[in-house]
Amino acid sequence: MRPYILAENNWKSIRENKIELAILPWGATEAHNYHLPYATDNIQCDYIAAESARKAWEKTENFTVLPTVPFGVNTGQSDILLDLNVLPSTQLTILKDLATVLNRQRIPKLLLINGHGGNDFKPLLRELGYLFPDMFFTLCNWYTVLDIGDYFRKENCNHAGEMETSVMMTIEPKLVFPLSEAGDGFEKKSKIQGIREGWVWAERKWSQVTKDTGIGNPANASVEKGKKFLVDLTDRISELIIDLVHADLKDLYA
Repeated sequence: MRPYILAENNWKSIRENKIELAILPWGATEAHNYHLPYATDNIQCDYIAAESARKAWEKTENFTVLPTVPFGVNTGQSDILLDLNVLPSTQLTILKDLATVLNRQRIPKLLLINGHGGNDFKPLLRELGYLFPDMFFTLCNWYTVLDIGDYFRKENCNHAGEMETSVMMTIEPKLVFPLSEAGDGFEKKSKIQGIREGWVWAERKWSQVTKDTGIGNPANASVEKGKKFLVDLTDRISELIIDLVHADLKDLYA
């Protein structure tokens, strides 16, 4: 039993705890090229949240990791078989319900650890902050914490590419098919200049931009790269957890 993982604990072990921070990992269920499983985002979120919490627990307590939400926004992938979609409005409803529980039980802080690029939580957390003014909501997209270029080739790291493959090789190697079976993750670019240049946004129609559901070539992925990245990543997030646990919500700014 890991004392910082809610799902592994019982009423006797937590009923006297003073919880300052709840950590909510949020992933997605979607295709990840030919070599990674549909649960890739969830497996990564589970591991990263738990390992960061383990490191933080050595220095502080008073927090808990909630079960990972396994469904994300996949509106651009509606024609990819069994890419499971929940709408942003559904995510907001779930977050409101959970925030209501935390607020009633005087758990004042919620950290969202997001592992799926299609999840856009900022506007949702703005609304929650307005509805629950006594709470503090924070968001960490784990794939943006570090400079990816220090570990991998950035152009190969969008979806099911070098980064995610290296991470999965480290966390769940038995679920990673040989790289010889992976697609090359080639991405077709938009014909609209502003979108290509990055100053205009439009949702990608996934089946039209990639033939294998991957974006980014996984060919150079390795366990060694994954291990180094995960150590540094969870070190950094553990520091965030400690900061949040000890943060005085009445004195946040200097």
